[in-house]
Amino acid sequence: MPTPERCELLKLPPLSLYIHIPWCVQKCPYCDFNSHGQKESTLPESEYVSHLLDDLAADTPLVGQREVQSIFIGGGTPSLFSPQAIARLLKGVGQLVNVSPNAEITLEANPGTVESERFDGFQHGGVNRISIGVQSFQQEKLQKLGRIHDERQALNAAGYARGAKLNSFNLDLMHGLPDQSLSDALFDLQQGITQAPPHLSWYQLTIEPNTQFHSKPPVLPDEDILWDIQDQGHELLLGAGYRQYEISAYSLPGHECQHNLNYWRFGDYLGIGCGAHGKLTSLDESAIVRTVKVKHPKGYMDLTRPYMHQQNTVPKDELAFEFFMNRLRLLEPCPKQDYQDFTGLAIDEPLTAKLQIAMDKGLLSETPSHWQVTLLGRRYLNSLLELLV
Repeated sequence: MPTPERCELLKLPPLSLYIHIPWCVQKCPYCDFNSHGQKESTLPESEYVSHLLDDLAADTPLVGQREVQSIFIGGGTPSLFSPQAIARLLKGVGQLVNVSPNAEITLEANPGTVESERFDGFQHGGVNRISIGVQSFQQEKLQKLGRIHDERQALNAAGYARGAKLNSFNLDLMHGLPDQSLSDALFDLQQGITQAPPHLSWYQLTIEPNTQFHSKPPVLPDEDILWDIQDQGHELLLGAGYRQYEISAYSLPGHECQHNLNYWRFGDYLGIGCGAHGKLTSLDESAIVRTVKVKHPKGYMDLTRPYMHQQNTVPKDELAFEFFMNRLRLLEPCPKQDYQDFTGLAIDEPLTAKLQIAMDKGLLSETPSHWQVTLLGRRYLNSLLELLV
């Protein structure tokens, strides 16, 4: 494999902060995230918040005075923590790093773990965006997914989010569920649209390694049904005023998730908490560094060891693929200058040849200043990315 021609990194991308809270009521059979079922009646939220802030303090030399543009508190189920704990966490973050006064601050919540008072409390504590893991509005499908909430709780959670003084909120919905028909999928989507969320994440269920579904695979819809679901669901969303801006994300104008946009645009992010990943650019060393924190809560909160588990420089022969793997999830044009600025790589002959093959197959288009994934490329994104390895 030819070595990519290297330039100097000339520009720092925007910076975000990801905070991982690993506990949930129970582990879902499809979930491959670093989450742990709640075994005790109470969670060590005060202790864990202290560790999160110590973890962030240890990372501050990596970012200096750079401004944090967005914060995302994910899990697990972060809404299991009290509003008071989240408020203390966000206050501490603001004391340790330079958070933009306009920062988008998202908290993930599950319908079975929220009530209106908690949503109001999270908002008063600094959260301005809630992401609710609904997945389905049908009880049979929720049970097969191992979810602990029901349709009523899902509808109530959406109502609480609408009533809170938030900048925005998101509903997570899944399709391609076990034994799901086209009408089932469109019912879920229509129910979601009816709740008037400014943002909808609409994911196809995939079977991931190290999950219960991987060891005991359920019966999923065939390819023809999946295509029909995606086509008709897409048209339903467009007809309701939503705009697709990422492979699995739709929003009303101006309500795109800024945190995820930064990921897909190959931005930088600090990652704190159990198993959290980070990506940071060093102009001094002309390198991009990946960080991973200790995965298990017991080890993470062990004061005899550091929070950092791994810290590795991304090899230059992997940078191009990493850039495109993220950037081509977005439907917006990709500036060629971003590729050069954020990877430090030249647009050389080997890359140009790979991109030309993708364009010949109709998966990618090009202008003098941009690349853009095509409609066909959206459908066959994995095939497009395989051409760029």
